[in-house]
Amino acid sequence: MSNRLTYIIAGILLFVMFFTAFLSIRDDSLTFDEVSHIPSGYSYLTQKDYRLNAEHPPLIKDLAAIPLLFLDLNFPKDHSSWLQEGNPVWWLQFDFGNQFLYHSENDPDKILLWSRLPMILLLILLGLLIFLWTKSCFGNKAALLALFLFSFSPTFLAHGRLVTTDVGAAFGVVLAIVFWLKFLKEPLKKNIVLAGLAFGVSMLLKFSLILLLPFFGIITLIYALYEKKLLKYIVLSFLVLIIGMVFIVWPVYQYHILNYPIERQIRDTEFLLSTTTVPKPLADLDIAMISNPASRPFSQYFLGILMVLNRSTTGNTTYFLGEISAAGWKTYFPVVYSIKEPLTLHILSIIALLGLAWYIKEPFWKRPFQRTKEWIKSHFAEFSMFLFIIIYWATSLTSNLNIGVRHLLPTFPFIFILVSIAITKYLKEPFLKIKYGILALLIFWQASSVMAVYPHFLAYFNESAGGPDNGYLYVTDSNLDWGQDLKRLKKWTDDNNIDKLYLDYFGGGNPEYYLKEKYLPWPSKQSPDKLPKSSYLAVSVNSLQGGRAEPVKGFDQPSNHYRWLDKYQPITKIGYSIFIYYIE
Repeated sequence: MSNRLTYIIAGILLFVMFFTAFLSIRDDSLTFDEVSHIPSGYSYLTQKDYRLNAEHPPLIKDLAAIPLLFLDLNFPKDHSSWLQEGNPVWWLQFDFGNQFLYHSENDPDKILLWSRLPMILLLILLGLLIFLWTKSCFGNKAALLALFLFSFSPTFLAHGRLVTTDVGAAFGVVLAIVFWLKFLKEPLKKNIVLAGLAFGVSMLLKFSLILLLPFFGIITLIYALYEKKLLKYIVLSFLVLIIGMVFIVWPVYQYHILNYPIERQIRDTEFLLSTTTVPKPLADLDIAMISNPASRPFSQYFLGILMVLNRSTTGNTTYFLGEISAAGWKTYFPVVYSIKEPLTLHILSIIALLGLAWYIKEPFWKRPFQRTKEWIKSHFAEFSMFLFIIIYWATSLTSNLNIGVRHLLPTFPFIFILVSIAITKYLKEPFLKIKYGILALLIFWQASSVMAVYPHFLAYFNESAGGPDNGYLYVTDSNLDWGQDLKRLKKWTDDNNIDKLYLDYFGGGNPEYYLKEKYLPWPSKQSPDKLPKSSYLAVSVNSLQGGRAEPVKGFDQPSNHYRWLDKYQPITKIGYSIFIYYIE
């Protein structure tokens, strides 16, 4: 396939992805995390104060807030959620977000549209990076197949439109690893600097990318042993890390705390770490770093890391396969990955693995060390991608934080690339036409399956789960219901002349802002006897399933409060995430 045709097809794929993502957000409302991320980013750029949302790095929020600088928005500087005269409890960031978006004479829909646009551009940039690197290393066909799997990935289409950190994390992983491999292959000054800058950028995108450190340590050690230059690569690796931390992380965090009073930073850090399981010596070290101007930005950075480490161990209340737990399940990510990703990807993955087994001429147990050593040396990029997938998945499987397949997104680009490398290698005689025909059918199946759920990509489930209609039986939260359908609910009430609606809503939107006098709040744990006859009740599926699930052993929160709805059938569903009942 010629380079010209390759670039044309790649351009079409990215063009389709951009407009699909952009057009699909027109009727979306704010999702749960966006009500914190967007106002926090705007506060960083306008106030240079990092008191909000310390548990996430700033770069994604900054990018989302850049277009907002041109909208002449009102900033509620006098609101209690910003002043935080008491302890900086976690929910104040959401209180401030609600105030900024809905109660400060700003237009939340305009804010949402403009803040999501940079996210879509970052999504396209990630696709371009995947394509160009795969093309340069593995050829045109592999690059196009990898780009197709990316462009028609329902998870990337769903989360690449939102102001959240998951797609940014995937971008950071690919960027950092691509330039680290360039540095290992050619440890020139330019590549050292570029690897350092790419590493620094990745550290500003998501704190879970701290896993790049042990990963880089392993691949650098292996590569250095092959090259017999261990000391040289160890020294250069530390230089790369220093460049990233000193020339990227430090100045960015320094900017973000310019107007953050040191006394408040100490108070906030002490309180936030006192509510975690972080070892006291680490907490004391972080607090001590605030007093030194040189280490003060790093203190704010490490605060976020410590908060994320705490959350990964404490977990989050989640519905999964009819149960509810705050401790997580070891089977969560394998099951969610199997039902949330297209069957085409799974089939191609199986073909790739079977093909790999076929091409291994000897049994694995014959000369395993020597053969593995030779393969790694001649396929170091593939080995590196595979190793990162193993490390990231292993960490995710041991985490108690089970709230969405999105947490696996940093591994997806490498899954796409590895599968594409294997599949395109098999596209040769014999039966070449049959192979191309099967691949074309699989590609068409994925494209049609994903586009059939437009614009509700967040609710995508593959055919093995029964599609988006049955997804709620398996998982909820960011896999299905993040509050994105509130504006569609408002439209339904208008179209059906509904005067009053009881609503139990989960998400970042403000029901009172959209529904106005129609809105009647319904606390999920309230007795159904309080609900008048001939009433309409709308329930977010995240709340609904959480209130009908079987609590696991040791779960001590209220449960079973929506079992009474089992005798009713919803009269309609709003975008798969809000069920509406008519209570006679």
